Amino acid sequence: MSQSSPFPSTVAITGLGNMGLPMADHLLRASAAAGGTFLLHGRSPEKAEPLMGRGARWAGAPAGLAGADVILSMLPDLEQLEPIVFGSGCLADAVRTRTVLAIGSTSSPDGVRWFGEQAARRTGGLLRVIDAPVSGGTEGATAGTLSIMVGGDDADVADVRPVLDALGTAVHLGPLGSGQVAKACNQAIVAATVLALGEAAVLAERSGLDVEALFGLLAGGYAGSRVLETRGERIVRRDYRVAGPAKYMVKDLGFALAEARRTATALPQTSTTLAAFTELVARGLGDDDIAITRAFIESLEPEV
Repeated sequence: MSQSSPFPSTVAITGLGNMGLPMADHLLRASAAAGGTFLLHGRSPEKAEPLMGRGARWAGAPAGLAGADVILSMLPDLEQLEPIVFGSGCLADAVRTRTVLAIGSTSSPDGVRWFGEQAARRTGGLLRVIDAPVSGGTEGATAGTLSIMVGGDDADVADVRPVLDALGTAVHLGPLGSGQVAKACNQAIVAATVLALGEAAVLAERSGLDVEALFGLLAGGYAGSRVLETRGERIVRRDYRVAGPAKYMVKDLGFALAEARRTATALPQTSTTLAAFTELVARGLGDDDIAITRAFIESLEPEV
């Protein structure tokens, strides 16, 4: 297929969590408009009932994903994807035609490179892998406005591009693993920013400032950001209902530092931020939204 390829005839998604489910809704619409087949796979079929009521089909076993032109994984990480692709009754053993697997989770760059090598070896090159981690949270997944960071061979990316275009804006950044490097950079910025917002909220409140008024003012200056836009009110209201679990920042920042070691790059800010999120999780706050940084800062003893 070329970059102007039509929507693939059969598309599948595995991983129907907070991100995957709204993304599946967009893909079902695009697939239906193209007259194609849309397959769903996950641990909880009941989550998919509304989509199946609109024409999606349930692939009960991993091998049931075989035959799809494109498969998108929105599982948390490669640990959850590996048994589906390489385990008992797996996808790799069932593939008979060219299939492209797009890994949408935030994962290790080296991990997705290994995944691509193993998939090609196990299937004689029939199962191709690209990495396509996303940014924009559940808000972007629901609105179809995700930023999608893509790595992989040109032909493989071209096959998947119509699928990614149904979910947001996709940019091809280089060979396999490039998308994960980009996402590591993204997470380093997001984590540092939301931690700084937590610090600012606590410092401002304890100094007698109105935090909501402060954040509204900051939004119009250099401190304004998408993180402030989407998490500012949550921090102000102490609304820590989970959209993006804070605990995931520990693995994400770990991936950034692993790539930094591979490329002999110093990341002092990211190292400091990882230490803070590691402590945050140790204090039992990791299952809350990343806006929990305010509560984390409030829990700390002041520096002497």
